[in-house]
Amino acid sequence: MRVAFIGLGVMGFPMAGWLAREGHEVSVFNRSPEKARRWAETYDGRACESVAAACQGSEAVALCVGTDDDVRAVVPQALAAMAEGGVVVDHTTTSATVAREMSELAEADERFFVDAPLSGGQAGAEGGRLTVMAGGRTEAFERIEPVIGCYAKAARLMGDPGAGQLTKMANQICIAGVLQGLAEAMHFARAAGLDPEGVYHAISGGAAQSWQMDNRWATMTAGRFDFGFAVDWMRKDLGLVLDEAGRNGATLEMTSLVDGFYAEVQSMGGSRWDTSSLAARLNPETTRG
Repeated sequence: MRVAFIGLGVMGFPMAGWLAREGHEVSVFNRSPEKARRWAETYDGRACESVAAACQGSEAVALCVGTDDDVRAVVPQALAAMAEGGVVVDHTTTSATVAREMSELAEADERFFVDAPLSGGQAGAEGGRLTVMAGGRTEAFERIEPVIGCYAKAARLMGDPGAGQLTKMANQICIAGVLQGLAEAMHFARAAGLDPEGVYHAISGGAAQSWQMDNRWATMTAGRFDFGFAVDWMRKDLGLVLDEAGRNGATLEMTSLVDGFYAEVQSMGGSRWDTSSLAARLNPETTRG
């Protein structure tokens, strides 16, 4: 399939690479041209100087950009250039509102839009093991599913346009709560004079186990946060969550509290630290960034 990929950050770069590995004809665009050129040198693909050039004649266009406004800027350019009946699949985490807007825009142009945010982080993108939660028309999802399957281990259509973004919001609520609980547990263990590694091995085989526990307890304890999903991006996501809750009436007391904790981490200079840096505000003396 002729596929365009727009946005070659820590997620998009390897995701587009999986498409090339799987035999798709891939054209890419990135706001930093040197990154697009580096991608083209690494994989069998074509770097383009504009969104329109990358999307020209494409049957599918994948986006992995930054914000609602980025999506609003890119999608009209993609729709105007791509093949009739083509599908835009947006892997950006955005509001459900913009997903619905872009779906209406695409259908008016006899094309399709699927909102398809991701879970799994940079490691999942590099390993082709992402989880995708999608919103859109069934026929559009079925058409794009083989493309998504190049870099995802699981993809599920959750409902109408916007449903993928709403599901991603639920995902971020869970992550925020788990990370705060883990940060407090490790802080408590230290205050109680327990060996953190011993605590991890004692509780990780039971009901407390989580991906975050397995992958973040050690770096939390060591005060290392110079990796992973940045606090700035998490706060963007939680802002979307809290805005949506304001519309649908959901009570998100814990999420609002943890968002405030992340604001404290930002004030400590941790804007680009991993989301596990919630531990830094509890143990600032051990934090090395």
